[in-house]
Amino acid sequence: RRAQAVCIPAIHLHMTATTMQVSQKDFEKAQEQLKLLKNDPGNETKLKLYALFKQATEGPCNSPKPGMLDFVKKAKWDAWNSLGNLSQDNARQKYTELVSSLVSAESAGQKTDGSPEESSYDGYETILVTTKTNITKIMFNRPDRKNAINQKMYREIIKALEEAGRDDSTIAVITGNGDYYSSGNDLNNFTNIQPGEMEKMAKDGAILLREFVDHFIDFPKPLIAVVNGPAVGICVTVLGLCDIVYASDRATFHTPFSHLGQSPEGCSSYLFPKIMGLAKANEMLLFNKKLTAAEACAQGLVTEVFPDRTFQKEVWARLEAYASLPKNSLAVSKQLLRSMEKEKLHAVNSKECEVLKERWLSDECLNAIVNFFQKKSKL
Repeated sequence: RRAQAVCIPAIHLHMTATTMQVSQKDFEKAQEQLKLLKNDPGNETKLKLYALFKQATEGPCNSPKPGMLDFVKKAKWDAWNSLGNLSQDNARQKYTELVSSLVSAESAGQKTDGSPEESSYDGYETILVTTKTNITKIMFNRPDRKNAINQKMYREIIKALEEAGRDDSTIAVITGNGDYYSSGNDLNNFTNIQPGEMEKMAKDGAILLREFVDHFIDFPKPLIAVVNGPAVGICVTVLGLCDIVYASDRATFHTPFSHLGQSPEGCSSYLFPKIMGLAKANEMLLFNKKLTAAEACAQGLVTEVFPDRTFQKEVWARLEAYASLPKNSLAVSKQLLRSMEKEKLHAVNSKECEVLKERWLSDECLNAIVNFFQKKSKL
């Protein structure tokens, strides 16, 4: 992705040696603080940090422009080059200010209400997992990347579902942090892969995706999706495997598989025609139609839609009431409902992942993804 130019007004200052020394000291301190951040600030912010660091230490961009297919190096080059003739002193200052803002934001995000009823699960970087009032909440936590799912996040969601399936909670809830529920598969998963590694990438990706979807199929308790904003791709398709889907009226549902040269997953090739009828499922899965929350509800993918201004309050009050019901009764009933089709769902998941593996290795898919990144770089 092409990083946008950092527009910084030129300021001419007469700096003493002492002031410059303090600035250099702050710059070095900022580098140390950056290493201590626990949350990934997102690729766009990391590109800005990279560009400002290079400008502060080496001056204006002086390296040759990488090739179009070297996505990572080209994005870094574009970010650095966009700073033009920004002085090293100003770049050092901007770098320090940006790190300071990231540290402050992370500190604010780590504040909790101190409730003794709530417990947090440690060891996660891309999601937040908490249990309170018999509800285990799994929250996608890459808001700077619109909660796009990278490989680490796939594995952490798998782990969280395993833990939630074993803990003492009555129900589990999946939701997103920030404006998006999730923008789906992080297409950066496909970048910077050497030609000789493509087949291994496709094989490993198919295995990981199959395991991910299997955990939704096999989850033993009621699993509820609280869709707080736009949802794309894999995070839409697995909604068919959730027991209830509540959505804000600002949520949208989009599965742009053919646009990216790919094919359906998450058992959607079987469940979506069953849920909404073949014609409506075809519009979504073949022709990339984006549904509003109201349309998704009318077609059966969403259980109920709430006004965004009252969404969180209304939904969580209802979920707390559900969580007070007899735990074992809910689990047994859920498993009865799922048992009739569990074998079929696993077979569908296996077939979808096999087809996707072939798609990922096709020239058509590769060209579609290259075009996607080229369009983004022009924004």
